[in-house]
Amino acid sequence: MSEYQYYEFLAIDRPLTEDEMAELRALSTRATITPVSFTNVYNWGNFKGDPDTLMQRYFDAHVYVANWMAAIFMVRLPIEALTRETTMTVAVPGMLDIEATETHWIITWSMRESENYERFDMESGHGWMARLVPVRDELLRGDLRSLHIGWLAAVAPEMMDDDEMEPLSVSGFGSLTAAQQALAEFLEVDSDLLAGAGMGSPAAPKVEISRQEIDKWIDALPRDEVNLMLRQFLEGKGQQAELSLRNRFMSWCRDLQASDPHASKRTVGELRQNAEKARQIRLQKEKRDREQRERKRQKEREAYLRDLSSAFPEAWESVREAIERGSGRGYDEACRALVDIAEAYGLFSTRKQFQEELKKFMAGYTRRKALIQRLVKAGIWKDQQ
Repeated sequence: MSEYQYYEFLAIDRPLTEDEMAELRALSTRATITPVSFTNVYNWGNFKGDPDTLMQRYFDAHVYVANWMAAIFMVRLPIEALTRETTMTVAVPGMLDIEATETHWIITWSMRESENYERFDMESGHGWMARLVPVRDELLRGDLRSLHIGWLAAVAPEMMDDDEMEPLSVSGFGSLTAAQQALAEFLEVDSDLLAGAGMGSPAAPKVEISRQEIDKWIDALPRDEVNLMLRQFLEGKGQQAELSLRNRFMSWCRDLQASDPHASKRTVGELRQNAEKARQIRLQKEKRDREQRERKRQKEREAYLRDLSSAFPEAWESVREAIERGSGRGYDEACRALVDIAEAYGLFSTRKQFQEELKKFMAGYTRRKALIQRLVKAGIWKDQQ
């Protein structure tokens, strides 16, 4: 099987400069490089760059997929977006790594083993960035559910004891966002464990910020910081000023949405029990869905056979036309039609009448062995009949 490695990087807070794009070009002559992205696929050889270094210097999000069943998603956040206590509590080495630079956190979700071979084909990297990157903005707003998903990925493979506690008490886990669901899919978090983690989870608080509150927040900004941002705008550093202002505002919003520090946490054992409950609920639902589909199929089948029974002469004639074509496809079509006719007779006439009609019908076709073999296999004709 050919090698496949997919690299994609995204710059969100600021575009790349011409010099930075030239530095990236030196790492790869075949990559697609724009002021906001770097994308490349390797079917042989390896990428010369170091994703950790590139994230520290240039980019805010990264997706890596390799067909030896490895998947990595990274985001870079301003250092004020998370507390050190949160990062130390939730991190799981090798699966959810959180490293600090002077100005940023680098968060890495990793999956390095999988049994889903079909997922890792030669196009499996495309599309993930668009689905996953909203997680970064959610974290900036104080939504920590994606971190909890990364921690949950370590629960399923029995890496934790039952008496260990979950690191965060996160609300809204029963109604994940599309990006959070994509992250769970990307990391192959057990779906029953994910559903079980949502059991009993309080709804995410809805914080609506009024125009008056925003105006009050703006009025409270220190004068020297306002002057600094205005100076940056006038000096052509509008993006830097906007980023600084947005980060401060996001920090304020996070304080409004802070989780209850006294909210109860669950043990790993309780989460696994919930996962088993979720599994039973899923199996019961799947059974009900199958039964519902089967009832619908039977109802549709009965309606079809009722219509067929009202036009038996025409049905026999269509079988004759299929047989007269003298081809294997025609015999298959005739056999299927006769099976339907037999069932229609059984429901709306008698099976005996069908056998009598079939015997008369087949009088001119008993030498067609290929047809006879099909009818015997279908159970509507006896070989010695």
